[in-house]
Amino acid sequence: MIGIEWIAVWVAWVLAGGSPGPATLSIAGTSMNTGRQAGLFFSLGVLAGSATWGLAAAAGLSAVMQANAWVFEVLRYCGAGYLLFLALKSLRSALSSNAVVQQRAYTGSAWMIFTKGALIHLTNPKAILSWASIYSLVLQPGAGSGAVFGLFAFLYSGSILVFVGYAFLFSSSKVVAVYSRLRRWFEFVFAGFFGVASLKILTARV
Repeated sequence: MIGIEWIAVWVAWVLAGGSPGPATLSIAGTSMNTGRQAGLFFSLGVLAGSATWGLAAAAGLSAVMQANAWVFEVLRYCGAGYLLFLALKSLRSALSSNAVVQQRAYTGSAWMIFTKGALIHLTNPKAILSWASIYSLVLQPGAGSGAVFGLFAFLYSGSILVFVGYAFLFSSSKVVAVYSRLRRWFEFVFAGFFGVASLKILTARV
């Protein structure tokens, strides 16, 4: 049964995935300059890369976490560090006057755009770190494979919403204009959210 804690985790995952980064900015730039269809193909590639890292992390952690409880603690602190990194990154972006979207557009056939989307996520080491961190933060030590892969499916629905949503939203000039005006406020909210989450993890007793 999904409770309020799981909803909070899902929202946190969506916020982290939606914060500006290589994948989201590339989807936005492609959608703005090449069109919605190209943005969708690129987002599907990103989702393929995300699924690869997510399933790889799930397969490895479901075995390792059951055999070595100390791995859970190490990954928990890595996860807190990653959230702190996101907080600082969002704060820096909020204080910057640069444009919200680096308008880099990917072109080519549907397969080429899809492949470029997959590669941009597969070559991002923070992608697998985010999956490994969220597993260790949410699951209890000794969690079975069913719980790990169930969490993957639950969070992956949020990833679909974020990446496909970016392709739709940033193919609209009106949405881009509104988001550009409110960018700094979004970033300040992200910075506060990630900072509090990191502090809570570091001070929690498990």
